[in-house]
Amino acid sequence: MPPSPADRRSLRLLAAALAVFLTALHARTAGALQIQQAFASPSRTNNFVVDAVSRRVYLAAVNSLYQLNATLSREVETHTGPVLDNPLCHAPQLPQAMCEHQKTLTDNHNKLLVLDREQGVLLACGSVFQGFCELRAMDNASLLAVRFPQNGTTVFPSMLNIAANHENASTVGLIFRSHGGAPRLLVAATFTGMGSEYFPKNHSKEDLRFENTPEIAIRSLDTANLGRLFTYDINPSEDNVFKIKQEVKQKNKLSFVRAFVHKSYSYIAINNDANAGVKESQPNSILARICLDTDAPRRSAESRKLTESYIQMGLQCGSNENIYNRLLSICPGDISGAAGPEPHLFGVFARTGGQTAVCAFRVLEVEERIRYGRSNCSSGRNSNVHVLDSVIQGSGAECESKGPIMLQEEQLNCGAAHLQHPLALRRPLRAPPIYEAPGLSSIAVDNVHNRTVVFLGTSRGRLRKLSLLANLSVANQWSLKLTANEPVHHIMTFDPSDHNYLYLMTTHHLLRVQVSACGQLSSCSECVSAGDAHCGWCTLEGRCTVQKNCSSGTLGRSWISTGDGVQQCPSMTITPSEISRSTHTRDVGILINGSVPDLQGLQVECDYGMGITTNATVHLDYGTTQIQTCPLPPPHMYPRIPFDTDHVTIPVAIRVNNVSVVSGNFTIYECNRTGQIHFKTACTSCLSRAWRCYWDPQLNLCVSSKDSTPHVLLENSSSCPRMVAHDVPPLASGSTHVFSLELQNIEHGTELDCDLGDGHLYRAQWLDGLAVNCSGVTLKTTMWSKTFQLSLRRRGSGTYIDSPEPMTVEVYSCGVGDSDCSQCWGRQTQGHMCVWCDNSCQQRDQCHSITTRCPDPHIQKVEPLSGPLTGGTLLTVQGRNLGHNTTQLNVSIGRVPCRVLPQYYTVSVRLVCETDASREEMSDHVTVSVAGNSVGVSKDIFSFVEPSLLEFSPRQGPVAGGTRLTIRGQFLDAGSTVNVKINQTQSCTVFMLSRDVIECVMPPAEAAVAENVSVCVVYDGQPCFSTSPRFTFTYEKNPTISHIRPNKSFLSGGRSISVTGYGFDLVQSVRMEVSGVGQTSCSCVSPTLIVCQSPAANQSQQATALFYLNEVLYRGEDTSPSGRGPDEDEQPHADAFHFEYVEDPQFYTANKEKLIKHHPGEPLILIINKGPSELDLTLQEYSVTIGSDLCDITFHNEQLFHCTINRSLSVSSGELPVTVHVGHFVKVIALVQMGGGSELAIIVSIVVCCVLLLLCTVALVVYCTKSRRAERYWQKTLLQMEEMESQIREEIRKGFAELQTDMTDLTKELGRTQGIPFLEYKQFVTRTFFPKMCSDYERSLVQPVYENDPLGPRALSETHPLLQDWQSSNSVRPNLEEGITLFSTLLNNKHFLVTFVHALEQQKDFAVRDRCNLASLLTIALHGKLEYYTSIMKELLVDLIDASASKNPKLMLRRTESVVEKMLTNWMSICMYSYLKETVGEPFFLLLCAIKQQINKGSIDAITGKARYTLNEEWLLRENIEAKPQNINVSFQGFGMDSVIVRVMNTDTIGQLKEKILEAFYKNLPFSQWPREEDVDLEWFPVGRSSRILQDLDDSSVMEDGRKKLNTVFHYQIPDGASLAMSMKDKRENTLGRVKDLDTDKYVHLVLPHDELTESRKSHRHSHRKKVLPEIYLTRLLSTKGTLQKFLDDLFQAILSIPPEKPPLAVKYFFDFLEEQADKRGITDPDTLHIWKTNSLPLRFWVNILKNPQFVFDIDKTDHMDACLSVIAQAFIDACSLSDLQLGKDSPTNKLLYAKEIPEYKKRVQCYYQQIQEMAALSEQEMNAHLAEESRRYRNEFNTNLAVMEVYKYAKRYRNQVVSALDSSPTARRTQLQQKFEQVIALVEDNIYECCSEA
Repeated sequence: MPPSPADRRSLRLLAAALAVFLTALHARTAGALQIQQAFASPSRTNNFVVDAVSRRVYLAAVNSLYQLNATLSREVETHTGPVLDNPLCHAPQLPQAMCEHQKTLTDNHNKLLVLDREQGVLLACGSVFQGFCELRAMDNASLLAVRFPQNGTTVFPSMLNIAANHENASTVGLIFRSHGGAPRLLVAATFTGMGSEYFPKNHSKEDLRFENTPEIAIRSLDTANLGRLFTYDINPSEDNVFKIKQEVKQKNKLSFVRAFVHKSYSYIAINNDANAGVKESQPNSILARICLDTDAPRRSAESRKLTESYIQMGLQCGSNENIYNRLLSICPGDISGAAGPEPHLFGVFARTGGQTAVCAFRVLEVEERIRYGRSNCSSGRNSNVHVLDSVIQGSGAECESKGPIMLQEEQLNCGAAHLQHPLALRRPLRAPPIYEAPGLSSIAVDNVHNRTVVFLGTSRGRLRKLSLLANLSVANQWSLKLTANEPVHHIMTFDPSDHNYLYLMTTHHLLRVQVSACGQLSSCSECVSAGDAHCGWCTLEGRCTVQKNCSSGTLGRSWISTGDGVQQCPSMTITPSEISRSTHTRDVGILINGSVPDLQGLQVECDYGMGITTNATVHLDYGTTQIQTCPLPPPHMYPRIPFDTDHVTIPVAIRVNNVSVVSGNFTIYECNRTGQIHFKTACTSCLSRAWRCYWDPQLNLCVSSKDSTPHVLLENSSSCPRMVAHDVPPLASGSTHVFSLELQNIEHGTELDCDLGDGHLYRAQWLDGLAVNCSGVTLKTTMWSKTFQLSLRRRGSGTYIDSPEPMTVEVYSCGVGDSDCSQCWGRQTQGHMCVWCDNSCQQRDQCHSITTRCPDPHIQKVEPLSGPLTGGTLLTVQGRNLGHNTTQLNVSIGRVPCRVLPQYYTVSVRLVCETDASREEMSDHVTVSVAGNSVGVSKDIFSFVEPSLLEFSPRQGPVAGGTRLTIRGQFLDAGSTVNVKINQTQSCTVFMLSRDVIECVMPPAEAAVAENVSVCVVYDGQPCFSTSPRFTFTYEKNPTISHIRPNKSFLSGGRSISVTGYGFDLVQSVRMEVSGVGQTSCSCVSPTLIVCQSPAANQSQQATALFYLNEVLYRGEDTSPSGRGPDEDEQPHADAFHFEYVEDPQFYTANKEKLIKHHPGEPLILIINKGPSELDLTLQEYSVTIGSDLCDITFHNEQLFHCTINRSLSVSSGELPVTVHVGHFVKVIALVQMGGGSELAIIVSIVVCCVLLLLCTVALVVYCTKSRRAERYWQKTLLQMEEMESQIREEIRKGFAELQTDMTDLTKELGRTQGIPFLEYKQFVTRTFFPKMCSDYERSLVQPVYENDPLGPRALSETHPLLQDWQSSNSVRPNLEEGITLFSTLLNNKHFLVTFVHALEQQKDFAVRDRCNLASLLTIALHGKLEYYTSIMKELLVDLIDASASKNPKLMLRRTESVVEKMLTNWMSICMYSYLKETVGEPFFLLLCAIKQQINKGSIDAITGKARYTLNEEWLLRENIEAKPQNINVSFQGFGMDSVIVRVMNTDTIGQLKEKILEAFYKNLPFSQWPREEDVDLEWFPVGRSSRILQDLDDSSVMEDGRKKLNTVFHYQIPDGASLAMSMKDKRENTLGRVKDLDTDKYVHLVLPHDELTESRKSHRHSHRKKVLPEIYLTRLLSTKGTLQKFLDDLFQAILSIPPEKPPLAVKYFFDFLEEQADKRGITDPDTLHIWKTNSLPLRFWVNILKNPQFVFDIDKTDHMDACLSVIAQAFIDACSLSDLQLGKDSPTNKLLYAKEIPEYKKRVQCYYQQIQEMAALSEQEMNAHLAEESRRYRNEFNTNLAVMEVYKYAKRYRNQVVSALDSSPTARRTQLQQKFEQVIALVEDNIYECCSEA
């Protein structure tokens, strides 16, 4: 049968158990490292050094220097930065050092930290001040030991520029003593001057580094001679430096790894980064050696020169294609060999892809190759060595023969002046990798007990420990996870006083690590076999320790090391090892083997456990063997033997001085219990025990001694009486049989009975020989089959004859069970003689009519019901009469055969077959044929289908696995087995399967697979099935939990625990489990936050919190290379977080009252005290209710809080509980009793009655006084009030109906078909930059020029002067263009342009308009270089900020009063154009259309512009004008389309009617191409009458109030559906002009223009129009607002949101600039930054666009639309403001209209600013690339020469002031900017420029 789900689960459990076992095995050996102390640095660490004498540790970090003690506790801290510096400036310590470059606050990165104990100084070199070094006091690192340079001393830059001056450039160094004891400093630093990647870009070409900082130098460090401190100390000084020539520095980019001393040599490890990436197979690592001028005897008294002894060779780790070509860390170490320790150099090397390896190089080979190389070079040119011609101090390009001279040993090692130098060996020193792993970063080596131990730090925060064998193979390895998974620095140092501790440094931590954790190993075998060379077994202390901690280590054989082997662990042999309880043994002998010291004279005891000890006697000591005697305890003290066994084990241990040294055990047994336990094989079991027992055949007993009985005893189990078993065929139930049994070793004639366990005994009859018969045995069963066991018993005694192999008899019953024909016949294969007879199964001998042919098969169930076309489906068929042998079965599905599998066949009722492949999709019944003549067909239909995979989700998940994958498709449940394969190697565990969906759980990622893995489905073991390569799943880095806060909970639970980290978007489910408490589900709030509720606990306790992400235990940060699985040597452990439970919080009222009285209607304030607690509860965590009312917490601190209710409680009587809620903790702390006392109620009643009586008296007097006067007015006003009330009621009803229907109507009417008429970029720019000029220019186009078009006449567009080519007139002299070109060049000089702008702004007559015009002209002129333009703008803004910061910084950028403010406006316009067009354009245009449509729905006064529907109160038509809409049919002569239906109002003037008709015809064209209504005629064709030209004024116009009234649709009585024709006028008539320009004293449309009407006119108007209160019509403002609200919300949402596909980069860049400037000036007020941002973007750009849509769209902005947009813009301004609006009944309606929405808009603005701040910061390179792309996109759009010419006019106008400003600037004088400017004036002024246009 195929494995069932239960079997599969069993296999998975077995695999899980195996994994747990392997984990435990690994964890047992993973504890060889322990962190002892740690020090955390807030800033990034750089270097550290340890003092061997004081054991102090000095740690240098960015801007800080720490002095720590041996346990890393802080003694001294001093700050070294940040400081004002510029890498282009000399160090300020250089006297008279001047620098014109601006200095900024710069972080100080420590580059070198070295100790000189003899002088008591700590040398600390930083990256600031050109790599300046300080000499600090070792006792107090915050103090300078020597002040350098001294005042008045001569100092050169070379004495100050010591270390590299860049944070990423390397520096190494060491201090040594030259002969004579003079201290010297050897320092090597990466070149950071001009030409290197560390040199500042786009700055001065002055290089301070090349002349003053060689790559390698030896400097004086004698503090007694400060005049020569840090000098090269040799004359000439060049002999003590190693400097690469300038022309070859690009080929020699040296990066220094480490400098160290071995013997009298200094070795410097180097990487040449110039070769990186060129040839991966070539090594880039270099080992250089320099002979130190130490006290070693020398022939010459001269100082040794650096370059003479310098020699280098390559280091190659690996060979062929497996070369690691970059050195990361290097350390000297010894390897133990047969001849003793041999020095080696161990290095960590890396190659592309993050792979790293460890290689070891023999120091002797290094020395031999150096001597051999120098010897060869002195013989002439050689292929093995060459002279370094790249060094300035080199002595030549090639080796030269020195003649027949013999070089001395010193010359071979260190060179000489007459020999070639410096040298380089051509062939690298090669070594094979001894260890390969990803991410190694540092190395330290130690030799421990003749075993080499290597410590490796990794880039992912691990420390590995390797134990090497003599052949450098890895014997054992361990791993330790360090703090915060930070990379380990490449230098690690052992504690000088104890090599059992290792100091190492990570990014923010310094750690002291114990390199061995021997105490974790509890036994000698564990300790010695662990392979840790530091650990050994301290025998007499019984623990695993390092040797120095074993107090008895002075005794021989008391400490067993790893090298001694496990066989030296103490063991014991006990004689005798088994003791019978019945014997009287008094003591045992113990032989101790292994390494044990001599125990004679020591207190030695034998410990038997349970407090039983005896004194041992030591007899002999044979070195590794000792014999002792231990007295046994009395027998009655032995433990009792358990009931079901015959022995018990007694432990025994040898204790020396109360410490167990060795242990073992012996056995106490009882033989007589053996026969009792194994009663059917008593004799055999007795004689087969491990200890000595005997069998008494007479008594049938097992005895322990021959002396216990006089009988002959048996000693061999083969002599035991026994029965020989044999096979018996199955027997039918109820039949009688005779069984013959053969016997051995038994006396003939012994009376025996046969026992078959059925309750009967059958007498055994002896036969000839040793055999008996059991006759007359009748066995019955009512079961299908039953097995009986046959045994022989001795009659009378009841003991059994041994039957070592039991004899069984099977009895069957044919008639039992629900049997069918096939099943019955099938029993014959089991030996059951059953046949089918009379429709039942009977025994063969009882049947007279046997039926041989069974009925046709009956199929009851088929599963599965579908399978893939490829076949292989295991089809299970259940039913009856399914044959009784697989050979007679034939199964098919239609024409597709299905092969029966015999191993899964159950006779008659079940068969399993495997389907063949089908050529096509088909469905058919399953047919089963038995023996070819019986056929059964299933009712179920089986289908061959082709599964299809459509999609799956999610597409990414963590490396740890657990992601629930959902696959959707069709026929996914086809086949018998469905497996989801990942990369065809792993399985996704399926837990839900249906026709359309498969759900499975992803496995952890394999280390060898790529991040993207394929997902496919395997059906019935067929090839993997997937639709396309897009079915790929991406393994992302595991989510990381940083910390949990708070990490305490109260016992009741329910406290919100915030789990912070990152990567939580990959998490589908979270579960928090608190050890020993319980678990709870959590929820993912964001990709960085998970919130859990703490479970409830029973008692206060310390616990750990575990997290299951996607049901996978969180195991800390991803620790694998490339984020894929754990390190191979990392112990799998869960990152548990400390969690603590404390008592529930305590709350009580101020005086601990339990009953508080309260009077209804009065404010209720409760003071609630908080009991002492460690929970640190926040205000948001607790709440208080009084009854069902929530209490407002108005004040709180650590001791108490105030609970206030200023409203009426929901219950006014009775007692209300005061309940405090904190999580699941709920407690009633008091009761509030509602209502007051009776006395108070009486007093209050009396006071109220008195007040009422007084008021009544006063009212009566006033009434009598005023009644007569009121009577006169009552009758007069009553009629007016009734009339006004009726009108108000009617107006409100209409307003309400309009408010409900407007939104629906407007949505239907906004079905525009044209695209949005955006202006081109160049038009947008000119209108935005020159708004005044553009409006004047547009007014000049009142009479447009028309062209004929197939779709009708359209106006021709005009071109702005700045968009035209600059055409010089013929009178222009040729010098003009040259002058303009030169002036353009000057404008591209940053210093000139800034000086030019400042000079003009200082002039009083340089007005604001001039400033704006200049800024816009500069923007056009520099449009092709927006990066440069941005830098100018920023520099000018910095000046503006400086000026504003000293006054009121909140006023900055509020108005456009300076050139830079207008430049900022233009810059925002340029950068935001794409965002405006793509994101904001559509909702803005829809809002404009909505405003226009809403205004046109009501009446509009053509003269005053006031309308029924508006947002602006000043433009509200405050009268009830009866207007009705109607439709007219209009045709346009010459327009290529049919007549259209236009909706108009009967109050529209003819001009308004024309405008609506033009809009209907031209709505698909930009407005600039529309005809004007003055240029068209409108003709009406009334039925039955002649046509008529419609005009606003004609002879039929009527007079009203002395004014001529404009003709309207109603005036002409144009009916609904009338036909009109429009045509272009032949010639414009200028008699009338535009309607809105008419004299309001002569003409009227709907209302009079002023409210101050004469009384006579009032009465006249009242004759036909009733006057009402005008304020009643303000409801129309609300109606219009409600209709437009959705469009306004959409617009604001578009403006204040950040689309992820196109974020506003310019906004992020500029806001970051503002924040940076605020930080530099110490401006911390968030309101100031908010105002700056608001003034720079919303008020400077968006408000300008909102008020001027004609800047963006080619539309008609009417005055009324402008008024509505002003209200919207004001709402936007209020939303961006920080001040709260103080609104009242007298406030303007324009502010009241959106007062409700303003708070929500304010939240949107704040959220928008926050989102901008959280965006990834933009680098200058990214922003410059973006600006360059904008410049390129709109290249050649503008006439920049004309713009430059206009700027020149300002230069000419203020020529003297500009010349004066340039003359006062040193930089301008040095670069001769004044002369160049005068040259421009001379060139241009010799010409006459004629231009008809002015920009």
